[in-house]
Amino acid sequence: MLTSKVAKRYAQGLLDFTNESGQTATVFSEMKDVVKLMSESADLNKFFLTPYIDAKKKTEVAKEIFKGLSLSSQNLITLVIKQGRESQLKNIAQEFINKVEDINGVQRITLTTATELSKENIDQILKSTNLVKNTSNFDLKVNVDPKILGGYILRVGDQQVDASVKSKLNQVKKDFQLN
Repeated sequence: MLTSKVAKRYAQGLLDFTNESGQTATVFSEMKDVVKLMSESADLNKFFLTPYIDAKKKTEVAKEIFKGLSLSSQNLITLVIKQGRESQLKNIAQEFINKVEDINGVQRITLTTATELSKENIDQILKSTNLVKNTSNFDLKVNVDPKILGGYILRVGDQQVDASVKSKLNQVKKDFQLN
């Protein structure tokens, strides 16, 4: 998923601030809560995206919703709203999480399969590739997409292994067209 420059800049600014003030761990867990809340609440997203609601009202609502967060997190959310970037709030929070995980050496892995796999099968796939560093910790996200027909697509960071039946069939089709 592409992240906007806005989200990257705000997240980097927040990371720099939290590193200086020693609040990185606290804000990290709070940003996970922000992402979760923004992902689960379609109404909150609609509210923030409504252009005819002014920033002052949005700030008041955000302060009430996020009142349990630290002052640093609340100030970031208020700043984002005042700057008219509330549509980027979830992306900023996610980018901050990604940056902290990168610093801590966490690999982000996405495994897409045609059907649900057992834990043993997932472990076998992860061990079969040299993209996954066995010594490091990782954040695994498993997606089920029947459109790939079979096999799997493993994405680690910006590298991808496509061992899906669909891609192999497409390759056979392309080979026939060339001959």
